[in-house]
Amino acid sequence: MLSLSLSGTTTTLTTGSGSTSGTGTYGQYRVLVLGGSPSGTNTITVGPNDAQKLYFVVNNSGESVVFTQGSGGNVTISDGDSAIIYCDGAGAGAAVTDVSALFVPDLANAGVTASVADLNVLDGITSSTAELNILTGVTSNAAELNILEGVTATTAELNYLDVTTLGTSEASKAVTTDANGVTIFDGGVVEDATTITSTGGAATINCRDGNVFSHTLTENVTYTFSNAPASGRAFGFTLKVVQDSTARTITWPASVDWAGGEAPTLSTGSGDVDVFVFFTHDGGTTWYGFTAGQVMS
Repeated sequence: MLSLSLSGTTTTLTTGSGSTSGTGTYGQYRVLVLGGSPSGTNTITVGPNDAQKLYFVVNNSGESVVFTQGSGGNVTISDGDSAIIYCDGAGAGAAVTDVSALFVPDLANAGVTASVADLNVLDGITSSTAELNILTGVTSNAAELNILEGVTATTAELNYLDVTTLGTSEASKAVTTDANGVTIFDGGVVEDATTITSTGGAATINCRDGNVFSHTLTENVTYTFSNAPASGRAFGFTLKVVQDSTARTITWPASVDWAGGEAPTLSTGSGDVDVFVFFTHDGGTTWYGFTAGQVMS
């Protein structure tokens, strides 16, 4: 091994065929450890230009170094880097080649097409081998994976999607459907009860607000059923009506088809509770109405 102290910006490395004697004369297959205090990028000229040489170079000089032997290619080794270089001894046109890659295959030789910037995205990843191995068998392409760009969900939030059986609900998991579009709720289903009020003798039951409605009458009222799903989609709701201290009446939408063909008569006692059920499957063209119970106070 030769510790070579550099200074200035040029150095001459004279070599003799197999000789290690003489000032500036170093035999082939030497390890060169570069140090010193060069004033800038240091060009090291290998001579004679007709000698084939192989060097193992460690650059600790604080500057980049350029190895040259002739008008052919040169090799630059940055400070802190190492390389194996070959001087071909081709005379005036001699070239120096970095042959390190022949001994330490780079990622490109292994078929990796990612750029340095692409790989630097991984900087700071703390996933374990087991966690990364979850990706084994993933067939998503770059465009599909890029859909995740900007996603701010936490691990816990993404794990809501980790369901055991598609179509069967689980605690703290997302609701899914099976291959037939069916969902099984493995537990109770809780719905909001929507309170409606009337203004100027009119009240609207908005199908988008829920499936259970409650109305305490304060005046005679005309109902409107709005925002029924499109035809071919079934929708139903339950309506609880509480009678006023003064008996009030309800005018139902003309689209309601009551069981028996006649609208029910409201209970008249103060606080009496009547319950009605309605459903449609044609976009609200026809609502089928049923009395579920009356005078339930």
